[in-house]
Formats: sequence, C-alpha cells, structure tokens
Amino acid sequence: MKKLHILAIIIIAVAIGVIFVSLKNTSTYADFTEAAANPNKEYHVVGTLDKTQPQIYEPRINADEFLFSMIDNKGVIKQVVLHKSKPQDFEKSEQIVLIGKMHGDNFHAKDILMKCPSKYNDGNVQVD
Repeated sequence: MKKLHILAIIIIAVAIGVIFVSLKNTSTYADFTEAAANPNKEYHVVGTLDKTQPQIYEPRINADEFLFSMIDNKGVIKQVVLHKSKPQDFEKSEQIVLIGKMHGDNFHAKDILMKCPSKYNDGNVQVD
C-alpha cells in the first residue's frame, strides 16, 4: 500500500471518530415532563421566569448557585438550580433556555440562555 493510501485511511478514521463524539454530546429541546422521564439525558428546556416565586441567590454562601422557578412551554412549573451566578438583568428576560438535566423534582442547569426585550420597537429606540 502506498503511503498516501494509509494517510487517507487514517484521516477518514479520525473524521468518523470526531463525528461519533460530536453526536454523543448533543442535547435536544424538550419540556420538563420529557426531561423528568429521562433524567440521565441533557436537554434544552425553553420557558419563562415564574415571577410569583422567590429567587434565591446568596453569593456569600455559594456564588455558583442560583435558584428560581420556570414555566416551560407546556405550562409545567419546576424549581431550577442554576450552577452559575445569577445572570445580569435576569428579571427582564422574555424567554429562558436552560441546558441541563432533571434531578428529582428540580432541574439542574449548567448553562442558561436568555432572550431579553429588544431596545428597538417599530424603528424607535427605547431609552432606559
């Protein structure tokens, strides 16, 4: 076999390995009910902040733990434990995407994405 053929086989094998690793680490969008049914799988859960429930963030005790309640798109409310500090302008967010897993009755999020209200409405700039 030529060296070029051996090199091509090695490159193809590495590419296949990279594809399998990237497929293994992907997570899907779900609601709290589906996440609770598969607690070992990571999900993206979309919802809104439940402003009727308290938010607990005590940085002196644990700066990397923030507790709040979220309502998913199906109307299910769950307590969320975010393993990060409280995001800036959290209360202003219109929509929240949590990335994590269910543990018991709580959703443990390792990351959060927030959609904040636009500063631009109908071409007019809002002044804060």
